[in-house]
Amino acid sequence: MSQPRRVLFLCTGNSARSQMAEAIVNARLPGEWQAQSAGTRPAGFVHPMALQALAEIGIQHQGRSKSVEEMRETPFDLVVTVCDAAAEECPVWLGAGRRVHIGFPDPAKAPGSDEDRRLAFRSVRDGMLQQMPELLSRTADPPVSAA
Repeated sequence: MSQPRRVLFLCTGNSARSQMAEAIVNARLPGEWQAQSAGTRPAGFVHPMALQALAEIGIQHQGRSKSVEEMRETPFDLVVTVCDAAAEECPVWLGAGRRVHIGFPDPAKAPGSDEDRRLAFRSVRDGMLQQMPELLSRTADPPVSAA
């Protein structure tokens, strides 16, 4: 059996969008893809509403907010930026493989009540559920070797 391809989801804070993308891919595409996430300026926590939105669809995520610098030695087949700021700040050294941008609004900055914010997290989650498998299925490059 071949090794799963590796994808890095990158955003600024690594507290919501990239965490949800990582969890969705690892839960829905195991064996095909191994996902990690990181931030250009990590917040230091995973947003509770992101975890709640994932739990609502049966995904229990145990991620932690981490810096993209921790990924410096990790080869990726694909880097996906999920916020505009991260797309602009993506380190050059991550450009060795393929890089794609799919922007999602920051649900943590959604205005309104807690219920309005939960709806924003669900909307981002649902968009990722649809778009991430489609994106990854179009990425047919062979895995990066760990040599």
